[in-house]
Amino acid sequence: MHLLSVEHITKSYGEKLLFENVTFGVEDGDKVGIIGVNGTGKSTFLKVIAGLEQADSGMVSIGNRVTVRMLAQDPVFAPNETTLEHVLGGDSPQLRAVQAYAAAMEAIELKPSDVALQDKLIKANQLMDELDAWQLESDAKMALSKLGINDFDAKVETLSGGQRKRVAMAAALLLPSDVLILDEPTNHIDNDSVAWLEGMLQKRRGALLMITHDRYFLDRVSNRVIELDKGQAHFYQANYSRFLELKLDREEREASTESKRQNLLRNELAWIRRGAKARSTKQKARIDRFEALKADAPKQAGGKMDVSVASTRLGRKIIEMEDVKKSFGDRTLIRDFSYIAVPEDRVGIVGRNGSGKSTLMKLITGQLTPDEGTVDLGATVKLGWFSQEHEEMDQSLRVIEYIREGAEQVKTADGSTISAGQMLERFLFSPTMQWTPISKLSGGEKRRLQLLRVLMNAPNVLLLDEPTNDLDISTLTVLEDYLDDFPGVVFVVSHDRYFLDRTVDKIIAFEGNGVINHHTGNYSDYQAFVEKFGTGAPTSNGAAASKPSAGAEAKSTEAAAKPAVKGRTLKMSYKDQKDFEQIDGWIEAAENDISEIATRMEEASSDSSRLLELAAEQQQLEEKLEKLMDRWAELNELAEQIAAQK
Repeated sequence: MHLLSVEHITKSYGEKLLFENVTFGVEDGDKVGIIGVNGTGKSTFLKVIAGLEQADSGMVSIGNRVTVRMLAQDPVFAPNETTLEHVLGGDSPQLRAVQAYAAAMEAIELKPSDVALQDKLIKANQLMDELDAWQLESDAKMALSKLGINDFDAKVETLSGGQRKRVAMAAALLLPSDVLILDEPTNHIDNDSVAWLEGMLQKRRGALLMITHDRYFLDRVSNRVIELDKGQAHFYQANYSRFLELKLDREEREASTESKRQNLLRNELAWIRRGAKARSTKQKARIDRFEALKADAPKQAGGKMDVSVASTRLGRKIIEMEDVKKSFGDRTLIRDFSYIAVPEDRVGIVGRNGSGKSTLMKLITGQLTPDEGTVDLGATVKLGWFSQEHEEMDQSLRVIEYIREGAEQVKTADGSTISAGQMLERFLFSPTMQWTPISKLSGGEKRRLQLLRVLMNAPNVLLLDEPTNDLDISTLTVLEDYLDDFPGVVFVVSHDRYFLDRTVDKIIAFEGNGVINHHTGNYSDYQAFVEKFGTGAPTSNGAAASKPSAGAEAKSTEAAAKPAVKGRTLKMSYKDQKDFEQIDGWIEAAENDISEIATRMEEASSDSSRLLELAAEQQQLEEKLEKLMDRWAELNELAEQIAAQK
């Protein structure tokens, strides 16, 4: 089924051409990924299709009964609106029925004996039955929960920017539409939420147009790709992996065509230089041909970012954290965490939103101090902190002024020194663009500018907090290559599974309630382990692949290495021995119970009250499993100590 047509649309801002003469159609079932470097107009492209902006020329035709819905980067909310109200705030018959039922319930609570209100409630209840709208409220709560929003009555205006984006996403997914348009949907959501969203969009009917930098997400969800490049749109019937192959073929063909054009141009130029006179018709035709060849030159390539920035020598002592604890109020985010960084560490930090990942980074930078324990940095450490917020940037400054605040001259990787303006050009900020106020830049351009400001100070320990937010795929590829050769230490908080797989070889996983586990390997290795054993579960050989912290591991090893106190033999009590024999079975049973609860929650998705009961039961089971894992670690440590004294 044909849903919409885009015909010859062109859009410019001032002298900058974003896209020109773009034509294509969208069919039911199309899942289209929009790709291009920051500043090529991807968001504007989607806004024109959604009717939120007008093209300079051309038109977008949408079928009479086709509904288009867009999740923008900066969604708008009504004053005093709660999270659930926003998600249920659409205009479909089902949503209106839910709103009417909620209003009737609220009114009758105030006047329970009012006959007119009772009649109104009965009618609202009947309408809910007729439209099968009971499922809708349950789906809304489930979507919010999956996206990390658990307070359904919270005022949206009190939430963080990332939380507001997730509320808007839940609404966009729930409200019916034939064409759903998403602008960077994976920003501000954690790895679990990204995986859930991926599954939702794979199963969703209708069409999807989206901008995303998440390459795994793009590969698994999209079946078409539109690449915006130097004002032109290139179309591929492919997911991301196949797109890369097809793009390489296209660029090789274009290079071959350009080589042939250059050869013809050289021949014509040689003929012109021999002094040909435009007298005969034949001679004039050759001169016209020469001019046509010159005019047929391809558009200038947009360039590639050059991250050739120096770093500072790093000593042997880098970062040592011991028994760190950090709480806010009665909520403990980090409990008894220890870690010793080693040269060329590449550490990924993962966990649910709000679990404490950014808090750990701020403890390293000294922006926060631990409630207990110590964070000690080596004398040669020079931190580079790439935060996920723009608030630290003075938006009134021009691009060049912001960089000159850091330094007038920048040292490159080869030891040479260049001006701030020259380094900006290497980061794809043209001389004209360097005098643009920061407030006028796109989100991706601001992130690229932040990155330059961090790297130009030659750090030897990089702390990257959600570095993939708003950066385009081309820039991420260059950053990944830079990190390959970076001689220092890197800590990365990220929800981008591809970026983590590409850049890290250790994972610090925030499991909730202050528990932090360590894993060796990249994110896919960690994910495979969790799917097989659960968080913090033992490996097949009985050793813990995920330990509470490096400090706890070190203490366990140290304790095991110590000889037993003279005259005293360490051994397990009768209870310890019985627990040791049965603990693996208990853990397996608890994990099975949690899996069963998850199945029952899916089956009860239409019953919101039952869903809340099951969620509470699930939490109790997870707490039980956590205690079992703590007991397992305690017994295994005791067994190691007993073995060491023999």
